[in-house]
Amino acid sequence: MQEELNQFALNEVCSLVPRILEMNIIGTKWIFRNKMDELGVITRNKARLVAKGYNQEEGINYDETYSPMGRLEAVRLLLAFSCIKGFKLFQIDVKSAFLNGYINEEVFVSQPPGFEDHQHPEYVFKLKNALYGLKQAPRQWYERLSDFLTSQGYDRGTSDKTLFIKKK
Repeated sequence: MQEELNQFALNEVCSLVPRILEMNIIGTKWIFRNKMDELGVITRNKARLVAKGYNQEEGINYDETYSPMGRLEAVRLLLAFSCIKGFKLFQIDVKSAFLNGYINEEVFVSQPPGFEDHQHPEYVFKLKNALYGLKQAPRQWYERLSDFLTSQGYDRGTSDKTLFIKKK
């Protein structure tokens, strides 16, 4: 749990602010998971702090959502093409991916259960970056990734729904 909160500090995800009555506060909760290796042996216990995004209301807490989806045909095409050309494919896992997405709306969440600030227990967190569980989190992460790739010389394809990336 402390490792997850360290990621929050490293990415400057939020800041502690006084609570005002008009604020719409979204709760938080801890999600726990055991990571296992290929033999089923537990290699790591993982804790993730998530927002209770199911309490968010469209038009009040967020404007639009997004869910990036990969098409199975595109994956098959990529694998076939890389086999023909002899390319090596690598998979990466972006640790705390959604914490890297900048948030556009003013979103306030409660302090993590068990980790409340003893000097200011009534304060709440104002989010600067997206948090897992928020309706707009996938969109914000995709937007930041897309902006980065564009700045590196890649270009969007012609489809409105899919990001086709190719060198300019």
